[in-house]
Parts: sequence; structure tokens; C-alpha cells
Amino acid sequence: MSTGGLLVLAGGGHSHALVLKRWAMKPEQRPKQSIVLVNRTSTALYSGMVPGLIAGIYSPDELAIDLRQLCDRAGVAFLEAEITGLTPQQNCLRLRDRPELHFAWLSLDVGAVSRPSATGIPIKPLEASLAFLKSEEASDPRPLRVIGAGAAGLEVVLALRRRWPQRALQLQQRSGQLDPALQQVLQRARIAVVNDDSHHSGPSLLCTGSQGPAWLATAGLPLDPDSRIRTDRCLRVEGHPSLFASGDCAVISAAPRPASGVWAVRAGRPLATNLEAACQGQPLRPWQPQRQALQLIGSHEDAAWARWGSWRLGPSPLIWRLKQRIDRAFMAGFQRPTTMPDAAPMACRGCAAKLPAQPLGAALERVGVGGQPEDAARLPGNQELLQSMDGFPALVSDPWLNGRLTALHACSDLWACGAEVSSAMATITLPMIPANDQQELLVQTLAGLRSVLNEQGAELIGGHTMESRSAAPVPASLGVQVTLTVNGSSSKPPWLKSGLRPGDALLISRPLGTGVLFAGAMSGATKAPDLDAALRGMECSQHTLLQQVEPVRKDIHACTDITGFGLLGHLGEMLQNKPGLTIHLDGLAIPAYAGALELFERGVSSTLAPSNRTAWRWLAGPVQLEQHPSAALLELLVDPQTCGPLLLACSSEAAAQLTQNGPWLQIGSAAAAHG
Repeated sequence: MSTGGLLVLAGGGHSHALVLKRWAMKPEQRPKQSIVLVNRTSTALYSGMVPGLIAGIYSPDELAIDLRQLCDRAGVAFLEAEITGLTPQQNCLRLRDRPELHFAWLSLDVGAVSRPSATGIPIKPLEASLAFLKSEEASDPRPLRVIGAGAAGLEVVLALRRRWPQRALQLQQRSGQLDPALQQVLQRARIAVVNDDSHHSGPSLLCTGSQGPAWLATAGLPLDPDSRIRTDRCLRVEGHPSLFASGDCAVISAAPRPASGVWAVRAGRPLATNLEAACQGQPLRPWQPQRQALQLIGSHEDAAWARWGSWRLGPSPLIWRLKQRIDRAFMAGFQRPTTMPDAAPMACRGCAAKLPAQPLGAALERVGVGGQPEDAARLPGNQELLQSMDGFPALVSDPWLNGRLTALHACSDLWACGAEVSSAMATITLPMIPANDQQELLVQTLAGLRSVLNEQGAELIGGHTMESRSAAPVPASLGVQVTLTVNGSSSKPPWLKSGLRPGDALLISRPLGTGVLFAGAMSGATKAPDLDAALRGMECSQHTLLQQVEPVRKDIHACTDITGFGLLGHLGEMLQNKPGLTIHLDGLAIPAYAGALELFERGVSSTLAPSNRTAWRWLAGPVQLEQHPSAALLELLVDPQTCGPLLLACSSEAAAQLTQNGPWLQIGSAAAAHG
């Protein structure tokens, strides 16, 4: 059996999270193959604390496992994508709006969904049910009904009582399902118990059991009646030696257990052991899960009870404190260890890997190509055609997303000239890894590039590939480097950086802060929701802004895109050879991505920031801040940006129109210098 090829972890369930934790703590145990985790979100909620989240005891951050950060620590690439299907015969995992992934080994931990029903919001997937509960009001006179009186339904309805002390609540049971002791608990909590045959037209939450995701039914895998994947005791899918499955989506045929977070957690170690063995061509080890699982169920008060089969103890405040201690210890195990104080900072990626302005300018001057820099060059002999080139080391470990971000960043130079992109050529350097893995990286990267060009009606017309001669990083996808030559045209005179005039308003198209957010991510300081929000902004193409500004195009005098040198550095380029101009900046109006200023306050910054700080000299001359700047604002002004905003200089009339209808924000203005 082959020991090479890509290992794909499909889903970010508890078993896979523990596998990643193991490899982060003991990297020598990680298989040598390229490894990818695919999940539809960058975080996974720890199920043991979900009732506490519903009750309002915990914040979402307290039970969210940061999968992207965990993958970074484990040397595993992370792909945020939705899985839509599986073709095991071709070893192919299908993803929404992306090329399929071809694998040598696949491990499935994709969770479960609630069984379909004509009524009620399913409790799983959790994102939809938590959003539903967030939309519900405590003062709503209608009773909210939880359908299903098993352990999950019982814990959810008691959590809701804690969330809404006065709202009418109901728990729907099968006739005689709840014993008298549980009914007394519910009575004390003022929760009405109703039977299955009772009518209900109000809001309801469905907790009647779960099944595997719908796409599993079409994959041709062996499934039990609940659409859970059947495996042997080694967690290998029956009849499919290169596939493994664990967690709520799987069941061991010889030792069936109900879907539960307890068994998903217990499966983490045997799954890791067998994945490691399979990738090395070694024998697998069977696992015998325990017959019973201890369940700790919280009540509507500071108490909980313990259940082991038919045995029950509590509710008791001591058991509640024990449950909280266990849950918090589990989550603490996923926190990044504190970095040693003398550890050298890792070099930033993306546009933060740009050469600093001083050595770049000096080198250009020495070979006689200095002067006023522009974002794109007009081609000699045809002033309507423009060309630019850009690229950087992989910013993220997802090759499709990295291709998309690189293309957006490169196209931005043409957008800043008011030109439409027509075509591009790519030079892609791949790491030294097996040929099949290189092919997979190339397919994903090219598809990411094309996703941007297709949106603009542009074409990828050619390029080159090369193989690096340096050792491949871990994960190998971080060794991909893309350089893109972008071609475009404009029938009207292009915007130049040098066209700034007195009276112009300065507008910015999106927030700043990508440099510090990615710098913080390398040390675990950036919060997952903050990085997610920044990536959503960066992924959006700004080519649509050209159409938006077309009615006021004649009133736009200068434009640039803010990239590696930061806002102040690129503003300095606009002011170059403009001794008669002063810029007034409104520091309070400069937008920043969530979390960026907080990171600056904690002393986090990009590795390019120290050289960019030379641009602060502009603040002692032609750039004046209207307020006394905070240290965080000063750092934001020189933070290097990948897929950064456009910076536009236009008449005040055009500014009024653009700021009313679009994403543009006015952050300052230009005036004639006094004296």
C-alpha cells in the first residue's frame, strides 16, 4: 500500500481537533505527507459548553476552538470551505465553489445534523439554531417549545430557562418518557411538559436526535439507519481501506455507541494513532470504546446532575462546579503555549514581505529607474494599455484562497489607475514535494486566480511554473509563491498618484489593519472572528468601484492603492514633488478592521512596520493630523496592507456623492501650504 499522497481531514469535529492538538504538541508524530483540514468555518464549538452558551453563562469565544490557529501550530493547511460530496472511487472530496480535492487518505469527522421534521428549528447545525435563539425575545408572550426530551432536549430547555427567567417554556416528550424525578425538576423550573400529540404553532427547537450529513447518503459508503458511516474497530470505513471516520458522523459496527461528544473526544487518540500508522504503512490498532459514558447535565440553577446509564446523582452544586472545571480544562488544552520571551519573531507574509522603501528606492536610483512611482505603467505606443506586476509569498495555507488574494492584490494596481483588467499571466513557484502534491497545489492556486479574473470578464492567458530549490515549509502550501502580470485598458486618461490638488477630499474604500492582524495570528494573539472579518473584506473584489465612480470620474484627480508601505507611505508618494500641498488627516475617521487597534496597543506589529515608520517624518511636515495621535493610530498609519483599500483624491462635490452611496469614507483633505 502506498504511503505517499495528501491526507485530508474533512470536518473540524472534536476527534480531529484532538488529532491536531497532538501533532501541535508532538510534531514528530505528524505524518510526513501534506495534510489539509477542511471545515466550513474557522472555529468549532465545543459541544459540552453549548448549553452554557445558550444559558448566557459563556461567551462564544470561550467555547470556540480556533481551527486555523490549531492547524498553524500542527503544520497542517487549513481550508475554510463547505464539503458537498465525496467520490471514494476516485479519492475525491467535492467542495462548494472550488475545485475538488484529491487525496490518498481521508478522515471524516463532519458531525451530524438534526433529523428532518415538519416543525421546529433543528438544533444542529448549531450556527442556525444559535442565530434563531438570538433573534428570540425574552418578552415574547408565545411559549417556546423544545421538541425531544432526551438528554440534549432536557439540557437545552433548562439552559433556556436560565436565559429567559420569565418566558413560557415547554418540553415535548414521548408519552411517559420522563420519570417523576425529572418532571419535578422541570416543574420547579416552571417548564411545562407536553406530549407528542399536543398541537403547537409557536416557535420551537428540534432536539429529537441526529443523523449524518445528507451528502453522505450519495457517497456510496456503508451507513447505519441514521446515515452514520460504519467503521471497523480501527475507525477505518468498512470496505474502504484509505478512509477513516469518527465522531457523530460515524459508528463502529461491532461496538455501536450513540452520537455523543464523549465518544468523539475518546476517539481522538486512537484515530491519530491509526492515521499515523496508515500513512507509514504500519499495522492499525483496534479500539474498544467504553460501554457507558458519564453525562454531566446542567440545570437551570448553579447545579447539575450526573448520569451513568440508568444511574443518576444530583442535581448538586458540586457536580456543577465539576462540570465547569472539566469543560474549562478541555478548552484550555487548545490554547497556544506562551511564546518564549527571547524567541525571534516570524517574518510576516503577504505584502508585508515587500522590500522596505529605503533600500528599494536607493537601488532604483543607482540603476537609473527612480522618479515618480505609479501603480501601473502605460505601454509605449498605446497609451490606453496599462500593465502591472505584483505577488508575494503565500499569505495563508489555503492555496485557492491565496491565489484569489494574490490576484485581487495585483489587480488593485490597475483599478487604482481607473483601468479595467483584461488579462493576466502568472509565474507560480511550487515547493519541492511529490509531483501529485504539486499538481494539487497548482490546480487550487490557478482556480483561485481565475475566480478573480472571471468576475471581471478577464482571462488567464499564460505563465510559467517553477520548483523552489529551498526545503519545503510545513505545511508545504506556504511554499507557494505567485507573481501575476496584469494587463488592462482605459479609454480615458488614467488616474495618477501625482494628480493631487488643493481642495481635494481624500476617500478610502475599506479598513486598514491586515498587517497587524496576520502578524498577531502567527503568535495566536488575533481573535478568530477578527481574522475572519478581515479575510471576508480582503476577498471582496474592488473592481465594481470603477463603475460606481464613473459618473464623477472627471472630478477624480489622483488615486493609489494602499499596500506594503501603509497609508502614510503611499500618501507620501502622492505628495512627492508637491511642495505646495498640505494634507489634513482626520485620525478618528480612518477605519480599522476589528481587533487591529487592540493588537497595536498590546505591542503587536508587522515585521515590515519598523522600516515603514520612517514615513512618520511626513507628520512633521506636509501631513497634519487633526487630533493628537494615539500610539495605536500611529502604527495603523504605517501598517502594511495586503488587498488594501483604494485611496482617492477628488473634488468635494464628488466626495459628497461617493460617501453617500458607497463604501467610501472621507479621511482628510488637501490644501495649499501656507507661507
